[in-house]
Amino acid sequence: MKSAEKQLGQHTVYAILFSISFAHLLNDMMQSVIPSIYPMIKENYNLSFSQIGWITFTFQLTASLLQPFVGNYTDRNPKPYSFAIGMLFSFSGMIMLACASSFPTLLIAVALVGTGSSIFHPEASKVAYFASGGRRGLAQSIFQIGGNTGTAVGPLLVAAIVIPSGQRQILWFLVAATIGIFVLMNVGKWYKEHLFLRSQNKKMHEETKLPLSKSRIVFSIIVLLILIFSKYFYLTSITSYYTFYLIHKFGLSVQQSQFYLFIFLISVAAGTLAGGPLGDKFGRKIIIWVSILGIAPFTLLLPHANLFWTSILTVIIGVIMASAFSAILVYAQELLPGKIGLVSGLFFGFAFGIAGIGSALLGKLADQAGLDTVFNLCAYLPLLGIITAFLPDLRKTKANKT
Repeated sequence: MKSAEKQLGQHTVYAILFSISFAHLLNDMMQSVIPSIYPMIKENYNLSFSQIGWITFTFQLTASLLQPFVGNYTDRNPKPYSFAIGMLFSFSGMIMLACASSFPTLLIAVALVGTGSSIFHPEASKVAYFASGGRRGLAQSIFQIGGNTGTAVGPLLVAAIVIPSGQRQILWFLVAATIGIFVLMNVGKWYKEHLFLRSQNKKMHEETKLPLSKSRIVFSIIVLLILIFSKYFYLTSITSYYTFYLIHKFGLSVQQSQFYLFIFLISVAAGTLAGGPLGDKFGRKIIIWVSILGIAPFTLLLPHANLFWTSILTVIIGVIMASAFSAILVYAQELLPGKIGLVSGLFFGFAFGIAGIGSALLGKLADQAGLDTVFNLCAYLPLLGIITAFLPDLRKTKANKT
């Protein structure tokens, strides 16, 4: 028992990290079906951009509101198999999405998928934290790259399977949900054992509190949430409207536009893999600086670029911007040790919520002023990264304490 306890507490458990990352891939691959079919359902159901925005808003709202509550509840009452239940919600949503025949049915379908996401993310992120062996940035990056890869692969599968053959082909994604349930059941077994070992030796797993006042911690959390706002409000302009922008500005087909979206999303996955380990090595504050404020020159150039440079700029933006989330999340977890589920739920939920609100607002703006206006205005959002200056340097804080 002691050797197992030591291993769980001090060593990175890569088998669990890659398993939970793979489940994240499957979960987010199913989620990415929703924006990927927007051009198809817009035409089939004669939807406006505002209605497209409301679909995203419904998904993101259900995927965000529950997450802090799920995280807070599972901090107090851990549920090792809860994320498998979340996958069942996504399974049901995929069935309804494939069979939907009206706008209200589409909203119900995406709400089910969003609910599944809100149950999955807080506990899954906590598992990554527990399996990190202290390499928390690396662990969150491995977890996140699964989700970002799934988000990138989803549009390709939609372009290859769904767009040519019709909405019913979404049923193929039920295979992913089924595999995900089995993977998460196995992860749940490890998680249950780990929780037992922690309960047997609480002293070994006690989290070190930082010598920061409560007001400083709250202020820092607010700064981090503002940074999440800038990142995800900009990100939703790409994920929800980039395909329409390419079709409108450069005359691409739906399938061609999906390929360019894939290029952007795979660059996001690559940046995610780098962000966590770099934060472990150089400090999370510097990574947050670079990943938010650092993309501003490229976002400002993007609306004025031709097709070739648009694809290049989106790759640069995707790689740099993606490194932010792992650094921000682990930074917040270190600010509030012992509340990992709550922090994970709050930040994942806030990210999804901002993306949903942003999509609805940007859809309305696109209807009234055009897609060019959307991309020109969103280009300024990364300038909010300047407020990173107000964050304490946790490396120095820890060093001063010791």
